[in-house]
Amino acid sequence: MPYIKHIEIKKDKKVDAFPFNLPSLKHLDLLELHPAVTFFVGENGSGKSTLIESIAVAAGFNHEGGSRNFNFSTGENTPVLAKALRLSRSALRPKNGYFYRSESFYNVITNMNQLDEEPCLRPLIKDSYGGRDLHTRSHGESLLDLIVHRFGKNGLYIFDEPESSLSAQHQLAFLSKMAELVSLGCQFIIATHSPILITFPNAIILEFSADGINQVNYSETDNFVIMKCFINNPDRFLNTLL
Repeated sequence: MPYIKHIEIKKDKKVDAFPFNLPSLKHLDLLELHPAVTFFVGENGSGKSTLIESIAVAAGFNHEGGSRNFNFSTGENTPVLAKALRLSRSALRPKNGYFYRSESFYNVITNMNQLDEEPCLRPLIKDSYGGRDLHTRSHGESLLDLIVHRFGKNGLYIFDEPESSLSAQHQLAFLSKMAELVSLGCQFIIATHSPILITFPNAIILEFSADGINQVNYSETDNFVIMKCFINNPDRFLNTLL
């Protein structure tokens, strides 16, 4: 059973301005999500990150990332779209959850360290992430520490471009951990450019484009097709480009 079944944009909240005027979102009323894994794909500026950040905020997460317990801000504004979203939730409530936003995860780690420096009777926050200061880890290592140590069963996990910090090998490790967590009752919603991550079996892939948002197979996505063509014949691509 999914934690979020579908999302809706309230018609009375729509205005002719960003982000509602993006081609992919302009005619969006309702979007069904997979009970286990849903991917948002599309070109830069297509609206996928805008929507996923808004879903995370509407679900109760901090707009810069973290669990629902994080409430810091470095001055970035809460997504306008979040206020216009209605989430259709199942009767089952997640026992765990996290929003990973690649470009602001550094800020999340900084806030964790600041909280750990304050006098408190609770366990250190970093103990839930492997026991190390994540600033001493690479971006990719800190993400793997997050999913290996912090994530647990029956969780709702929302990601914005996790592949930006992961090597190809670590993307495969990410897929493996995802499969384990899905088997433990977790739901993932992920915006990505990765042709590796979107191969996750039975996932729904929603492509954002000038034609709106449409469900596609991973082998039909631009990222997969272009990467496959490049790997099969890099010399031809480079001769054309250079």
